[in-house]
Amino acid sequence: MKTQKKGLDLIKKYEGFYSKPYRDPIGIPTIGYGATYYPNKKKVTMQDKPITEKEAFSLLVDMLRVYEDQVNRLVKKVINQNQFDALVSFTYNLGATNLSKSTLLKKINLNPNDPTIQQEFEKWINAGGKRLNGLVKRRKDEAFLYFS
Repeated sequence: MKTQKKGLDLIKKYEGFYSKPYRDPIGIPTIGYGATYYPNKKKVTMQDKPITEKEAFSLLVDMLRVYEDQVNRLVKKVINQNQFDALVSFTYNLGATNLSKSTLLKKINLNPNDPTIQQEFEKWINAGGKRLNGLVKRRKDEAFLYFS
């Protein structure tokens, strides 16, 4: 599967567009729509030159291929497009390692329509040991998309 408009819009909403490098809530240099590295695998640094929104979108689409492949590989049950898009957003934000070790994935692979999956999304609201309101909102929106 590939991420569709709802998934892209969700990721763009919560990552926001930044033309210049900035540090994310846990201090990682980031640019564009949450990119921490470039297609050539070079990490973003605080000295990198600004990028345009068009370049940021291209970078996002390029990076999504990695996260889509990871979700496609890790999810063993058939899921619908909204479920896939929600999981790609989750994985884009937290990484495939966190998804692979999560109770969220275990529940999806047992029964992708288990209503307790919503609570599993809501457990992932901390960054750097701190509860972030932006993550609370993002997880609610991901769970909403997952079950819509």
